[in-house]
Amino acid sequence: MIRIDINADLGEGAGMDDRLMPLVSSCNIACGGHFGNIDSMKQTIDLAQAHGVRIGAHPSFPDRDGFGRRVITMTKSELKASLMDQLEGFYQICAQKDAEVHHVKLHGALYNYAAKDAPTSDAVVEAIIDSGKRPKLYVPYGSILHKKAENLLPLVFEAFIDRRYRKNGSLVSRDENNAVISDPEAAWEQLYRMVTQKTVIAVNGEEIGIEATTYCIHGDHPESLPILEYIHRQCKQNEITLV
Repeated sequence: MIRIDINADLGEGAGMDDRLMPLVSSCNIACGGHFGNIDSMKQTIDLAQAHGVRIGAHPSFPDRDGFGRRVITMTKSELKASLMDQLEGFYQICAQKDAEVHHVKLHGALYNYAAKDAPTSDAVVEAIIDSGKRPKLYVPYGSILHKKAENLLPLVFEAFIDRRYRKNGSLVSRDENNAVISDPEAAWEQLYRMVTQKTVIAVNGEEIGIEATTYCIHGDHPESLPILEYIHRQCKQNEITLV
């Protein structure tokens, strides 16, 4: 039996959290940078606890207007302060709910930019450490963030079920038509290849290596529910289980 973690970005107002939460094993909860407020965080934490799903913070650039999908020009200290504010607020709510914070997973443009920019990665790592907890950090393997956080935070390597990859291992920009996978069978085929062969087919047709133990689907993806339902059926047939 192969054991994997499937995570989803939730608490983002997409309206499907109650149906998606039972189908994942960890979740990343928006904590105010791109979306979210005290009520939405409380509701999503409650939902995760009800289904035994591991809870993570999902901070971003402070960009509510752009849903965190734009790189915001900030100094390192400004970014660190914003991230600490998001994390500490989330941690306080988790403490009120007696909920363990399992991990941190960056959102959107911050995730992609921290993967390649050293000062941004430094701000992320310092904010997490200075917030007083040592949660796991979900990162792309081999990224700048991976290298900056190594030996400082426990790391979990992540790949994406519903996003296409370039030959250099980066995600195809959402500005391009082929960035998002919407077909459940195609999403399953990508996941199965990543899990069993540690490879993914890039958009140029090249097979590239991928290293991951947690696999993300976006909760605001319109087809996330049918994709996850299909994946669960296929996992049962292929001796793969969520942990």
